[in-house]
Formats: sequence, structure tokens, C-alpha cells
Amino acid sequence: MTNEIRVDPKVIAEFIKLNANIFEAPNFAKSLEEVDLETTPYEVVYSEGKVRLLHFVPQVQRQLKTPLVIAYALVNRFHILDIHPKKSWVRNLLNQGIDVYLIDWGTPTQINRHEGFDDYVNGYMDNCVDYVLNESQSKRVSLQGYCTGGTLSTVYAALHTNKVQTLTLTAPIIDGRRDSTVVSNLAKHLDVDKLIDTLGNMPPEMMYYVFSILKPFEQGFEKYLNFFKNIHNKDYVDNFLRVEKWVSDTPPIPGELYRQWIKDVYQENLLINNNMYVAGRRVSLKNITMPLLTQVAVGDHLVSPECSMPIHYAVSSEDKTLKIYPTGHVGMIASSFSQKKVLPEFAQWLAQRS
Repeated sequence: MTNEIRVDPKVIAEFIKLNANIFEAPNFAKSLEEVDLETTPYEVVYSEGKVRLLHFVPQVQRQLKTPLVIAYALVNRFHILDIHPKKSWVRNLLNQGIDVYLIDWGTPTQINRHEGFDDYVNGYMDNCVDYVLNESQSKRVSLQGYCTGGTLSTVYAALHTNKVQTLTLTAPIIDGRRDSTVVSNLAKHLDVDKLIDTLGNMPPEMMYYVFSILKPFEQGFEKYLNFFKNIHNKDYVDNFLRVEKWVSDTPPIPGELYRQWIKDVYQENLLINNNMYVAGRRVSLKNITMPLLTQVAVGDHLVSPECSMPIHYAVSSEDKTLKIYPTGHVGMIASSFSQKKVLPEFAQWLAQRS
């Protein structure tokens, strides 16, 4: 009696098709260097060290008096906010008549290794805000922070309340104890002093490693399997390559900033407990009295919703809104869902308070 191994003909056909697609891929996919993100036009209106302040060229007549300053995250580049003309966070806001500025943190080097929260919040951010206030002749700015930029914006708003008209925090890292992500679990057990004393800055290679283990199957094998399956779908390939270009461009994080970040936010959880100090000043979330909008995503695998939401209850603001969206960390800012749901609600919220 012989044992026969039977393979479904459909599986064989799919394998043959996939194999053919892999060989055809070079004819349909560009190298990442060739990918044009078609970024929205902007001017570099202020620069300091590696940091640049970008002012995006208006698309329609300005509708809101108060300019919006966006503090992007310290990881990757701001391009995810302008990843595709049809999925651009920046372009959507411009089309709704909002005056948009964005802080690009640039690429720190070893000369920046000793820069910390004081340099970023009381230095770079404050100088950028002052430029916008002077240029726009406004008394205050609307401030939005995304991810780690949300944490910086929280600290800034607590220390410079007189310069912020409204505060919008999109997936901010606030309560490290409640964050159950892989990133948080690694951070809580990291010997950050040894790491920074040895390397100077947090290198991008280590962040690549962290991101690769967040969803190892989905972000590894499955991602490329789906790419080759859809190699003849022009839109799919275009979107895939745009995101890959963004993911592959990760700058280092200044050593002292990273050291205080890990200790104060994740390991000792000082920020949410009003015990974090920056340049000798206590960061009290009770000082935040301006209108607050907190945006969180249910499927966020980088920042748990439970990590972001406590800011809503920790501030003194009487006008505060908590929005919870059925999407992920990137989907909240760079997707069709974001264009149809998140951005219209954000712009309306701003319009009612500008």
C-alpha cells in the first residue's frame, strides 16, 4: 500500500502564479530611490541646527485665523503626513483653509547626543512657535502632536500655556504604565543608561529591529507575499512603495532625549503623575487649560489607546474631546478612512475654536 500526497490544483496554480509575479516584479516596481511622494509644496521658513520649520503653500483662501503647528514624531520622517496626494493629512487641512506649519526634526548626529527635552521643548519648539506667532501676527497657535510628537507637545503646552490656543494629541505617549505594546515592554526593561553611554544616540538600526518584532508575520513574510500577489495592481504597488520609502528612512534619536524619554515616560511613569522635570521646571498636566482634542486608534500596535487616553482626564481643560477611531496608528493619519472621517472632524473642531 502506497501513501499518496495529494496537492490541491488550486494551490499549485497559485504557487505558479506567485512565482511568475516574483520574476515580473522588476518590471512593475521602482526602487525606493525612484519613488516620488508628490509632496505638497512648502517653504523652509526657519531652521536651527538640524531642525526645520516648514510652511505649506496654501491651496485655498485661508478660513481660520489661528495657524496650526504640527510637531511630528521623532521616529521616521514627516512624509507619512503627506504620503500621497489623496491620503495627505497636510493637503486635506490646506484644502479646508487651515494655515499649516510643520516641525521637521531632521537627522541628529553625535554632536546632538547631549540634547534633551529642554533643547527640544524650550528650544526648538518654542523658537518655531515664536516664528509662527510673529509671522502670522497671532497671539497663539493651534498645536498638534503625533505619536512621540504628541508627548513633546504635551510637555510644551504644560510649560508654555500662553502660546497655545488649542492642543490636539494624535496617538500620544502619555501613561507608560498602561501601554501594553511590544515597544513599551521593551522600553520598561531597557538599560538605557548603558545603551546611550555606549552609543551616544539611539541608532536607527535598533529601531528597525524593534519595529520588525511588533508584528513579525504581518510585517515580514505576509507583507511581501501580498505585495507579489498584487504586483499587477498599480495602485497597490504605488501605495506599498510609498510606505516602504517612509519606513526605511529613520533618523537617530539624540541620546539624552531618548534617555529621559525611556526613564520618565515608560520606566518611572513621571509624566502622567505630574512629576516630570524639564530644565528644573515641573511638568504639571494641570497647567493645560486650553481646548484639548485627543485622537486614539483602537488597533494601534505602537501606542496603546490606554496609554493615550489618560491625558483627557489629567488636564484642567473644561473644553476637551476624546475621539476613538476603528483603525491603526498609521491608518488614523494616512488612509482613506482618515480623509473621510478623522480629518473632517479635526478641521471642524479647530474651526469652532479658532
